[in-house]
Amino acid sequence: MHGVRRAVLTATLSLALIPLAQAEIITETLTYTVDGQEYTGHLAYDDGVVGKRPGVLVVHEWWGLNEHARNKAEDLAKLGYTALALDMYGTGKRASHPEDAKKFMQAVMGNMDAAEQRFRAAMELLQDQPTVDPERIAAQGYCFGGAVVLHMARRGVDLDGVVSFHGNLSTQIPAAPGTVKARVQVYTGGADPFVPTKQVTDFVAEMQDAGVDLMMRSYAGVKHSFTNPGADAKGEEFGLPLEYDAHADQDSWDGMQAFYREIFSAPRM
Repeated sequence: MHGVRRAVLTATLSLALIPLAQAEIITETLTYTVDGQEYTGHLAYDDGVVGKRPGVLVVHEWWGLNEHARNKAEDLAKLGYTALALDMYGTGKRASHPEDAKKFMQAVMGNMDAAEQRFRAAMELLQDQPTVDPERIAAQGYCFGGAVVLHMARRGVDLDGVVSFHGNLSTQIPAAPGTVKARVQVYTGGADPFVPTKQVTDFVAEMQDAGVDLMMRSYAGVKHSFTNPGADAKGEEFGLPLEYDAHADQDSWDGMQAFYREIFSAPRM
């Protein structure tokens, strides 16, 4: 892709906590450039897995590429995938206050052509990894990242599947019939004021009208950011309706695993 330069900045190794060090979770910090701006991603894979495997892109919450997204990439590596926690903001752009996070998020969502270019640059970087089967790629996102992966599906990016965890579901440009190539999973909190009931019902109608293979699950009484163990502290600090929910976190992760097993074992159409 024009304007994209790839370079590996550093690589670090971390031993998996298993007897006799039979396998290692390898993590690498990758830098790449899109239209003159540098971005930093976090790659993870298990070197005990033989051969090429599916790749999964992980898109961060509105805070930026932080520990939550990196942890999810490493958890995916433990399942046998190669995962890249990508960067939608630019190297070093991480927010500690909601006002900054909102500005970063709005800058991305206000220019979806640029957002797609950033996403595709990371996707190509993942596909180029020697451990990855470039024909088997999925994407999952959290909060802001959940909205990003849904928008990429709407725009027809060639993904096997996308999974949104507590992501915004609204759009100014609904999916057109026949455009969405990915199968879609959505997990949302039933008590999440950022994703109200009308937004959910409008999204379901949009997906049905577009002929999308959709599975959606709403957790009664669950608030925003339910997959992030640090959500409660952020919620208390800034007066936001953020709350970790262990059941919703585990159930959605289990559902995601079953989804990936199914889509990655199915023949490509």
